[in-house]
Amino acid sequence: MSQKLALIVLLALCPCHSDASVAVAASAANPIRKVVTMLQNMQKKVAAESEKKEAMFDKFMCYCKNADSTLGVAISDAQTKVPQVESSIKEGAASKKQLESELKDAQVNRVEAKDSITKATALREKEAKAFSAKKSELDANIGALSKAIPAIEKGMSGAFLQTSSAAVLRQISLSADMIPADRDLLASFLSVGSGYAPKSGEISGILQTLKDEMSKDLASATTDENSGISSFDSLVAAKKSEIQALTKGIESKTMRIGNLGVKIAQMENDLEDTQEGLVQDQKFYADLDRTCAQKKAEWAGYKKIEAEEMVALADTIKVLNDDDTLELFKKTLPSASSSFVQVAVSKKAVTQHALDALKTGRAHKADPRLDLIELALHGKKIGFGKILKMIDNLVVELKAEQGMDESKKSYCESEFDKNEDKKKGLEQDVADLEKAIEDGQESITTLAAEIEALEDGIKKLDKSVSESTEQRKGEHDDFVETNAANIAAKDVLAFAKNRLNKFYNPKMYVAPPAREVAAVQTANGAAPPPAPEADLTYKKSGEESNGVISMIDLLIADIDKENQEMEVDEKDAQSDYESFMSDASSKRAEDAKAITNKESAKAETETELQSNKESKGSKNLAAMETAKFLSALHQECDWLLQNYDARQAARTGEIDALGKAKAVLSGADFSLIETSTVAGHLRGVHRAA
Repeated sequence: MSQKLALIVLLALCPCHSDASVAVAASAANPIRKVVTMLQNMQKKVAAESEKKEAMFDKFMCYCKNADSTLGVAISDAQTKVPQVESSIKEGAASKKQLESELKDAQVNRVEAKDSITKATALREKEAKAFSAKKSELDANIGALSKAIPAIEKGMSGAFLQTSSAAVLRQISLSADMIPADRDLLASFLSVGSGYAPKSGEISGILQTLKDEMSKDLASATTDENSGISSFDSLVAAKKSEIQALTKGIESKTMRIGNLGVKIAQMENDLEDTQEGLVQDQKFYADLDRTCAQKKAEWAGYKKIEAEEMVALADTIKVLNDDDTLELFKKTLPSASSSFVQVAVSKKAVTQHALDALKTGRAHKADPRLDLIELALHGKKIGFGKILKMIDNLVVELKAEQGMDESKKSYCESEFDKNEDKKKGLEQDVADLEKAIEDGQESITTLAAEIEALEDGIKKLDKSVSESTEQRKGEHDDFVETNAANIAAKDVLAFAKNRLNKFYNPKMYVAPPAREVAAVQTANGAAPPPAPEADLTYKKSGEESNGVISMIDLLIADIDKENQEMEVDEKDAQSDYESFMSDASSKRAEDAKAITNKESAKAETETELQSNKESKGSKNLAAMETAKFLSALHQECDWLLQNYDARQAARTGEIDALGKAKAVLSGADFSLIETSTVAGHLRGVHRAA
């Protein structure tokens, strides 16, 4: 080792303190041994760092080796899965559309089936009413004919023509379908003209024919009515079965549509995740060879530089550990009285002032660039001019870094404000959608309950209509039967009263029509001579007869009163029934319309509910992405925002310290320092020689 090199190494290791006693103490402690120890520690650190890097390199190479069997398989699986999921989504959408079409058809068919029952019920009621009227008329006609035929055959036509049944025959003669000759003959018989001679056989035959035809018509009408009732019952049963089946189908299809909507949304989310993952895997896989080759090159460069550093450290340790070198350092260490220390005191003082100025502006953490300037000040080979330039450059860098921090701070604050507002908006949207979903589910439940209540109400109303119709029919039949019986009873009572009056009250007796007298006139038209007088006086029971006649009058009056009350009751009952049927029909139509409207509203609500669920899913996903971005933004910005003021203050202090150090160095006498330094170097070399 040359004397010049020994001098340079000694100067580099010499403490910068101006106090001579410190220098002597440092030399006594054998600073070379400390340097060797430091170098050996550096070797250990290099070796330990190499082991960490090698473990990282081996792990990455293992990943590169197995990528084809892991990442490649994942990419292949994703490429196979994407078209399958897309196909499943299309199939699900087509099935959902088909189900929605079928649901609409089923709802329309159910409404039509219910309308068919309503129309059939109205028609059946009309037919039943017509049959009831026709039956009443035919029953009355057949009853009158049944009374007339035996009376005529027994020769009691005169007495029969005084009854109410004769009035029925007169009406039949006008309305019945018969040949004109029979109609004229029957009309002549019923008119009981003064010159008419009855032909009982012909009249009986005509009446019997009418009775047979009316009986046949009644039987045919009854058969048709029974057939109509049977057909109506079959139709109603079939339509009710159809409605029940359609209702179950509607419920099933509605549930399937909802499930399909959820399944499609899940498949769409799965497809999106798979596609995103596939793109990322493909991109990474495409760059894998280049990345692995780059890592190999980096590792080779690392090992090369490591080997060079280890060789340099080993050589340096070998040189410094040599016994001759240690002995040489002992001899060449400067003493406190050397001229070199005395000459260099001025430069050391300036350097120390500059170092003190730099240290006063240091931040809590070390800045390698300040360390470099301090190292340059400690050194002996770099002049103050270069150090001043380094200070100027560092000031520019610090100001540039402060500008970057300010820009980054502005960006972070802006992004935080924007994305936090976005996150709050999305969270509010999700909350609103959750409320809308809850309201929609509640509305669907309410509508379903209302539809069920309306359908149950229609069933009960139909049952009430059927029961009321049966009740009204029974009441009307009772009225007709009772009224006919009352009329017959009244006729009998009137006949009995007239017969009593003939005996007890001749003046009140109502004689038969004149044609009865005409029937006993003589052939030449002259009245018979009066009968001879014969006073066969008989005492009549006048008082008793008056009581009986009064009783008969009371009975007739009671019958008339009962008939009037029955007619009023029948009229009121029929009016109430017709009013009830009208109200029931209106109520049924309104309820059916309400069911249709509520089912439509329920379907729309279900569609809206599904849409809200899908929107909620997308909003949740967007909120998660925003939260993920905010998390990344926090990782990127939190440290800067938390330490911005401290970093700004530290840079300001460093810039101020650099300015002070520059002022100290700029005010030094460079010529004196440089001259004394050169002189000191020369003296040291001379002593070493």
